[in-house]
Amino acid sequence: MAPTDPRSCTSCGTHVPEGHTHCGQCGARFDGKPVQRTTQVFSPLMHPGQVRLTWVHGPEGAVLGASWYLQAESQVVGRRQGEILLPDDPTVSPEHCELVVRDKKVFLRDRGSLNGTYLRLRSPTEVKGGDLLLIGQQVVRVEALSLSQEFPMRDGTLMYVSPPRPYRFRVVQLLPGERAGQVYASPHNEVILGREGCDMSFERDPHVSRRHAKITWEGGRLVVTDLESANGTYLRLRGERQLNHGDCIMVGENILRVELGAA
Repeated sequence: MAPTDPRSCTSCGTHVPEGHTHCGQCGARFDGKPVQRTTQVFSPLMHPGQVRLTWVHGPEGAVLGASWYLQAESQVVGRRQGEILLPDDPTVSPEHCELVVRDKKVFLRDRGSLNGTYLRLRSPTEVKGGDLLLIGQQVVRVEALSLSQEFPMRDGTLMYVSPPRPYRFRVVQLLPGERAGQVYASPHNEVILGREGCDMSFERDPHVSRRHAKITWEGGRLVVTDLESANGTYLRLRGERQLNHGDCIMVGENILRVELGAA
């Protein structure tokens, strides 16, 4: 239904006063051009206002503290398309990610964005080979290793190390253009990442804590643990992930906090 008020926010319907460029209710940008909208309603298992996203970090010009109340069972976050718009961040894809309400639960999934959607880790989390982590402003990839594949034998001679050590994974820093920067593997199968004095140190990144995170091989699994860093450790989403109250999502340069039962 098209809004009757020409200054109705196209995201939540709230009146936007003259001279204002953002909605005071949900924080969406307002360009003065109401659009035709079709909105799904919540099922009886989830009511409007029970799910809210709060803007806690963003690029210059972000309306920090602004909130969006989910008003449908599926809402898209993007730079140009969707119900939750972040138009001032060029690192956000036109359609970046989607929040879905299903069976009294909220799920997050990426919509094929260029830079990915990241979720802040709140407890030790299992990851897979190839997963990407965001630590400060550094992107690192965790790569599982197989001695039989990475260090083949030829003419009875062990390649690389002799005797072979039980390397299970390595961590690769990704530079612009997905070029490799630092690469580290430990025979102890524990890698500490931080700003100084760590296995992998990022001394020029002030957003990285002194001891930020660790990656270990535990019981046949790769596990990432945040070391109570100031800015958190984020995992790039694969597939769909259920969200909990207090979770933080990183979309481009924006951090959005999930609040359940907000009404």
